[in-house]
Amino acid sequence: MKLYVYAICKNEKKFAARWMQSMGEADGVYVLDTGSEDGTPEELARLGAYVACKTIEPWRFDTARNSSLELVPQDADLCICTDLDEVFEPGWREKLEKAAREHPADQYKYRYVWSHTENGGEGLVFWHDKIHTRQNFRWHYPVHEVLNWQPERACKVVVAPGVALHHWPDPDKPRSQYLPLLELAAREEPQDCRCAHYLGREYMYHGQWAQAVAELRRHLALPGSTWEAERSASMRYLARCYEAMHREREALRWLYRAIAEAPALREGYVECAQFYYSQGNWPGVLLMCESALAITERSTTYLNEAFAWGAAPWDLAAQAAWHLGCGAKARDYGKQALQLEPENTRLQDNQRFYEALAEQQAGTVKNG
Repeated sequence: MKLYVYAICKNEKKFAARWMQSMGEADGVYVLDTGSEDGTPEELARLGAYVACKTIEPWRFDTARNSSLELVPQDADLCICTDLDEVFEPGWREKLEKAAREHPADQYKYRYVWSHTENGGEGLVFWHDKIHTRQNFRWHYPVHEVLNWQPERACKVVVAPGVALHHWPDPDKPRSQYLPLLELAAREEPQDCRCAHYLGREYMYHGQWAQAVAELRRHLALPGSTWEAERSASMRYLARCYEAMHREREALRWLYRAIAEAPALREGYVECAQFYYSQGNWPGVLLMCESALAITERSTTYLNEAFAWGAAPWDLAAQAAWHLGCGAKARDYGKQALQLEPENTRLQDNQRFYEALAEQQAGTVKNG
């Protein structure tokens, strides 16, 4: 098979060697540089990539992605779009070819680790879909761009088992351009639910609470807003905005709506537990954490959140159980939290309290 990697870049020389080594299993690497001033194009070319330079004005990610895709040879069986701050786990080509042989498709999903914890563990993980056949695909949206399938027939998408890509971003890279591009996307397609959801979330990230509330509520009111996970996420974001605006009752109302919208997702329960924690409502914390922990299947979409699948729900449950005088529960939940973050000194200290309470209560029962 002919497998080609393609990408866009700007001022990412520091990632060039690592990225090229990871992409080296491909038959060729094609890069569109959009205006580097640090020698990125020269470094990539030295390492074996085909590099073209082009200024995109006005800037849009979809225009840049489509221009980079045009660099890929027509004989490609599969095109693999990555960014220079991403790294495949070794052996990805063999696994991708196996999936393509056994399950021919137009597009392939793979495991994508978008964020990592402080100790290098996995944070936010979901299934991405930026591997596709050469023809009939175009990138769409000025930012948070996605691949659009052009023909009338349905696009066949399958999972490529074992293929995993890790995102190791530059924390100093500015992302201020996202907000105006998301505003542009919402103006271009005002009925697009995805645009409204992303824009509302971005306003929230910027602390623009009133704008976020208006846009997130607009998202929920759009006729096409039917995806439960996305709707639930917008409701959780509304709760965060209202809490920041000191409207706690409204925040709690949206948290309950988020849970009701997608009861099979952990995130709403854990955010509600965090809210109850801030209120000192320990029965509420324990109820929400135990409801969350009863859900053991993690969503494969980008809307799952790392905090719901790390130590947080176990930690909150342990603290609530301790405050409620349930020593055995506190000990057991605390142990689970500590297994996920063994170097966390606060969890270590807390666990000693839980163990002591559990031992004391066990002795009381035995002596009684």
